Amino acid sequence: MALPAESAGRFEKHGVDVLYTGVGKVNAAIALTRRIARLRREGHGPPLVVNFGTAGGVSVAPRTLVACRQFVDRDIDVGALGFPPGVTPFDELPPMLEFPACFTGLPEAICGTGDTFATSAQRVECDIVDMEAYALAKACRVEGAGFACAKYVSDGADADAAAHWRENVAGAADAFVGLYETLLSRLVSGASLA
Repeated sequence: MALPAESAGRFEKHGVDVLYTGVGKVNAAIALTRRIARLRREGHGPPLVVNFGTAGGVSVAPRTLVACRQFVDRDIDVGALGFPPGVTPFDELPPMLEFPACFTGLPEAICGTGDTFATSAQRVECDIVDMEAYALAKACRVEGAGFACAKYVSDGADADAAAHWRENVAGAADAFVGLYETLLSRLVSGASLA
């Protein structure tokens, strides 16, 4: 998660060691890459990284919980060199990163990540907007880790987004804990994640 406000202390009460990355793509990528490197030094294999957080809804209503398995960078725009918005020039990875489905039973949404708190229309096609998931997904892809993501839509990514985020951010924590416990029980029982 980016911020402790998104867990409201619920994970800590369950003894879960949450990695809080900080806000934005750079902070997220650095924090996660450091954690994966530490796990590797300790002799662990590639982890399944689980990202929970809040998001603005482009085409999804507030107070909706969604599963994300497709991620785009809504910031990158190198149109002056002939690249469409969302495409990183000369990158080996595709512009949309995709991972296997993990949270079944939730509606799926394409997550567009950028370093702005979105309050208007997006140039890159996406259903929700956040500030970390694409960077986390890319770090996982590069490092060979699995990635699972669920977002709580806290606002409408519009002029009222900041006020609605403040009102709704704490509402996500209980839903995230429930998803985490379900995922953990599936992993312990050896059930398929897809």
